[in-house]
Amino acid sequence: MQKQLKIYIVDDHALFREGLRFLLSNCDFVSTIDEASTGNELLQDIDKVNPDIVLMDIEMPGINGTDTTREAIKRKPGLKIIALSMYGDENFYTEMMDAGARGFLLKNSRFEDVQQAILEVSAGRNYFSAEILASIVRNLNRKPIAHTSKVLSKREVEVLYNICRGLSNQEIGQKLHISKRTVDKHRENILMKTQSKNTAELVVYAVKNKYFEV
Repeated sequence: MQKQLKIYIVDDHALFREGLRFLLSNCDFVSTIDEASTGNELLQDIDKVNPDIVLMDIEMPGINGTDTTREAIKRKPGLKIIALSMYGDENFYTEMMDAGARGFLLKNSRFEDVQQAILEVSAGRNYFSAEILASIVRNLNRKPIAHTSKVLSKREVEVLYNICRGLSNQEIGQKLHISKRTVDKHRENILMKTQSKNTAELVVYAVKNKYFEV
């Protein structure tokens, strides 16, 4: 049975908050919904409300979404935060990844995507809207940074780079002149070593651990 979730919306636009609150109020997996117009309001409320999921605007007056996220997770390490933005600039997302956000949505996303993001993040997974993931992938099309990894082998770093770029195992095999079966094994090992469950989580791992330029 799906856990009932306490949702907290942080955004400086009242109309956006009210619309999102109305839509979420009809979801059977939501128990309570609180809201704030600034990051400071969330930080003042966080101990009292103790939310499960925070939907966090990145660009706000005063303390921004990145700094609010960092401080909120410092106070509540188990808190799960989904970043909301009007922007497709990947720099916003890499900063939010570093701060500890687990989900990434554009504000023009469909409500079905918002629901999916909440459910994925509440289950301990990362979530990217398709547009954001595509934006990050486009900007990974650069030479990987020289990286001495204690976790992954040099070949696994090469495979990881191409996974993050969105290539299939067959395409990676052709590019690296190895068999698809070998790539399958490398992917399996990479997922295990990084404790990732899918490509989105591998992207987060690669960016947070500075394997590649973004």
